[in-house]
Amino acid sequence: MIYTLTVNPSLDYISKIKDFNIGEINRSYEEKIVAGGKGINVSTILNRLGMDTIALGFLAGFIGKEIERKVKENQIETDFIYLHQGNSRINMKIKSNEIETEINAGGPLISKKEIALLFDKIKEMKAGDILVLAGSIPRSLDTIFYASIIKEIQDKDMLVVVDTTDDLLLKTLKFHPFLIKPNKTEIEEIVKKELKSKEDMIEAANYLQQLGARNVLISLGSNGAILITESNQVYFEEAKQGMVINSTGAGDSMVAGFLYGYLVEKTYEAGLKWGVACGSATTFSLDLASKEKILEIKSR
Repeated sequence: MIYTLTVNPSLDYISKIKDFNIGEINRSYEEKIVAGGKGINVSTILNRLGMDTIALGFLAGFIGKEIERKVKENQIETDFIYLHQGNSRINMKIKSNEIETEINAGGPLISKKEIALLFDKIKEMKAGDILVLAGSIPRSLDTIFYASIIKEIQDKDMLVVVDTTDDLLLKTLKFHPFLIKPNKTEIEEIVKKELKSKEDMIEAANYLQQLGARNVLISLGSNGAILITESNQVYFEEAKQGMVINSTGAGDSMVAGFLYGYLVEKTYEAGLKWGVACGSATTFSLDLASKEKILEIKSR
């Protein structure tokens, strides 16, 4: 089974405004509310490609109930933990004149007892299962949180994918996650230098592998993606061409696509090709890409 963990899910309120002006009253011409969170996005794309997942995470209050309702609308199985106080986040996404502005809330407090409930679920996972750890964590949790989860299952022969940033990512590496997916900016922040060439990116990925990462997938936005495998193979895939409409969830779509391609076709190269196809398809869509859009982009 594929499990996705979204520690800090949200309702994303997406507002489209023709000319957004700071300090003035702005009126939107279109609004949408969707369940947000990187792990939830991964589950959504995998589900659309025909793969079952279970979405894990913490929810709180009436906002949490609406998040779960929307996730289940997409026929995704859930096993969320409800917190005893607070509310899940509402994030504001403003789209105006090809510019996206986001206001992301911090999220509710999570108690030690509620964290223990999550670890009880983690302990029930079996060899052959896949766990995707994606996104930020609330302020109440320590940056060793993801590392602690991987440590719990390191002897179970599971594949773990980590898609997060900074110390939250770095502290997982000694437990050898199967795949990490920084984007170009995120990996530049880690190695503290600008990456101007493929050689620079390979060197940076090798550094993360020396720290323990097995496979490093670097998303390059409109330039595609580069994959450096644990056997030192390097694959590059150009992004598909099309009109960019939306960037939200593109990286999560790439993670989902990589897993789909790797699991179905059994090669890293296939994983990369499906990852770029899914990421591109989402950028050409109003929301996360449909199966039809993904297949159309993949066939190009």
